[in-house]
Amino acid sequence: MAGKDPTNDHGSPAAWTTVVIMLIGTTVSGLALIWDSPMIFFSGLGVVVAGGIVGKVMQMMGLGKQPA
Repeated sequence: MAGKDPTNDHGSPAAWTTVVIMLIGTTVSGLALIWDSPMIFFSGLGVVVAGGIVGKVMQMMGLGKQPA
């Protein structure tokens, strides 16, 4: 089979890294709601934003999904 099979696409390193960082941030923010700690909550949101930035930088470095 020539080319890559589109049905077997499990994402790129940039996408996986972004998802993992954002998952950590949302987990921290969720726990902060239970602990009633606004400072930790907003720190978790900062991690979520940082995850998006890291993912975009990785994509620009060529680690994202390549165009067909």
